[in-house]
This record gives sequence, C-alpha cells and structure tokens, in this order.
Amino acid sequence: MELTRVFIVGGYGNFGQYIARALSLNPRIKLIIGGRQIEKAKEFSKQLPTPVEIVYCDIFDHFATVLRNLKPDIVIHTSGPFQTQGYQVAQACLAEGAHYIDLADSRDFVTNISQFHAQALEHKKLICSGASSVPGLSSAIIEHYLPEFKELSSVDYAIATAQLTNQGLATTTGVLSYAGKPFETLINGQFQKIYGWQDLRLLKFWRLNKRFLGNCDIPDLALFPQRYPTLQTLRFQAGLELKFLHVFLFLFSWLVRLRLLPPLNKFASPLLKISHFFNWLGTNNSGFYMLLQGLDPDNRHKTICFEITAQEGDGLYIPCIPAIYLSEQIASGQQIPLGALPCAGLISLDNYLEVMKRLGLKIAIRQTISVDF
Repeated sequence: MELTRVFIVGGYGNFGQYIARALSLNPRIKLIIGGRQIEKAKEFSKQLPTPVEIVYCDIFDHFATVLRNLKPDIVIHTSGPFQTQGYQVAQACLAEGAHYIDLADSRDFVTNISQFHAQALEHKKLICSGASSVPGLSSAIIEHYLPEFKELSSVDYAIATAQLTNQGLATTTGVLSYAGKPFETLINGQFQKIYGWQDLRLLKFWRLNKRFLGNCDIPDLALFPQRYPTLQTLRFQAGLELKFLHVFLFLFSWLVRLRLLPPLNKFASPLLKISHFFNWLGTNNSGFYMLLQGLDPDNRHKTICFEITAQEGDGLYIPCIPAIYLSEQIASGQQIPLGALPCAGLISLDNYLEVMKRLGLKIAIRQTISVDF
C-alpha cells in the first residue's frame, strides 16, 4: 500500500504536535515534520509510535525547493502568526502538486485564499485555509442547525480560554494584533465598526464560572454574512479565564485605540511570560458557546444554544480536528472538495464530534432549544 505523505510545517508546536500524534496512528500515512527548530522536532519525534522524517525548512526561504525534494501529498501549515504572512506555502503546494491545509485565524488571510481557486481546480487540489475552530467548528454548528430555521437572523458566540492551556507565542501574537484596532462585523443588517478586545461583557459558561469577553477579529465575520444571507447580526468574542488579566487587556486595548501604545503584538512575548506568573490561579478547563436565533418554518421565534466544555486542557486541541479529518479523508481515498476554500462547511458537526470522541478529548456537549409560541 502506497502511503500518503503528510508534511506538517511546525509539527513540534502546540497544534502541530497534536496533529502529528493523531495522524501517526493512521497506517495509511507517512509523517514528515519540518521547521527551523530541528532539535525540537527530533526530540518530539521520539514520542511517536512510528518513524517520521525530519527536515529543516523556513517558509520564507526557498520553501518550494524543500517541497520539490520531499514530494508530499499533503502539507499542513501550523506555523503562525498568519496575520503577517503571505501565501508562499500555498503557492509552493500548487506548484509541486500537494494539497494544502492551514490553521490560520487571520481574517484577511483566510478570506483571500479564494484568489487561488481557479488554479487549485486546474491542479485538482484542495487549498484550505482556516482549518480551525473558526470557521471550521463554527460553520459546522451553523450548518447542522440551519434546516431548523426559515430565517437565521443572529449568531452570537464566544470562546472561554483556560489559563493553564499552553498557548504558544504565535497564537498570542495573533490575538493581540487587533487589540484596540477597528474591524467590521454585521450588526442589525449593516456592517459596523467595532474594536478588538472591547465591548466588555460578562457571560456565564456552562460548567464554568462567569467570564469577561471582548471582540475578536476572525474570518467568520467576513465569510458568514455571504454564506448565510439572512443574517442580520454576527458577534464573536473571547475571554481570558482570569478576570483581572482580561480587564488589563481591555484597558490596554483602549491605550492602543487612543494611540498611546503601539500594537500589543509587539509585546506578545513579555505579556505571555507575565500571564504565566498567574497560572496558580487558573484551571485547564475551557468552553465554547453559540446562540442561534431566527424564525422557524412556522414563523415562530426560535433560539438554539450549543455549548461545549473541555476539561484537562483538551480545549487546546479542538482547533486541530479539521486538519486531521481532511488529511484522513485524503489518505483513505475519499472524495473531498477541490479548489481554494476557507474551511467553512468542509466538515460536518457529526464528523467533528466523532473525531474528537475517537481521539479521546475530554469534552461535554449541551444543546438547548426554545420556541416562542
């Protein structure tokens, strides 16, 4: 049996490690782990049940040559932050005949991947951006419940992070990049300007305590109004577990907004280190909440609330599921969508939950449905 060669760029980071562990269990897959930290990659590879190839690569330096030598079938790009990257990895994949999947969370990066759609179709490849919780999981939930609505008018959702989650520097840099910065979201049928990590509110998450939340700029805010044209309001927020850290982030966002501070991503490394000093006050439990509202087929107001609670740090791995699922589909010869696409509607909610269950993620799920008669 010819193995599917899967090259994980940054396969020794938080997301890359989990994806590598999951795919190393698949007998159809041969893993390749690459990046600039070769010793870290070698050390991690010793933990895997099957031998892997280790290769040095720099996505900004002759990456296409690396692919030409490796000849992978799939490239999974986990090396963020994506807010400051171009598409050299995706373009190299197209040039060398490999499928491409990334875990980007940058609004512009994910939405603009479609510029390669015609080229990807011509090469019969999947060039998928944003294979993560947003828009991967968020769109899966909406697609699952969409048939229950005649008109879906509002989607309000949020992520409650865990203090003890080993969040990497790239992720931290990404989420700090828009603190105090303006971006648009759909409010009452119009795109309106909001600011990163502002509009502070307090929300009780299922099986967790109350969390402060603030605005986050994600691909969904651009993708979903087009994908779900009846939407009138779309809001996504996230919150730190420790309330005083979230309030500090909120206050710093105002300093950026008032131009009294430069963008906070410039301070990502020291801010991440400072946050670790308070780990003794936190837990490793995180949550997700999505509230869908609209009219059902009988013109009654309907509300559906879908919630996830993740324990023992497993919330960190939920964003990895789309990349694992799509890679397994390709390796097993299943038909997959082709073209250059954001990861919206590419994995069903049932498949998402099935993969999480199979991998043993410690999560609990609750749905609440109400109808106004």
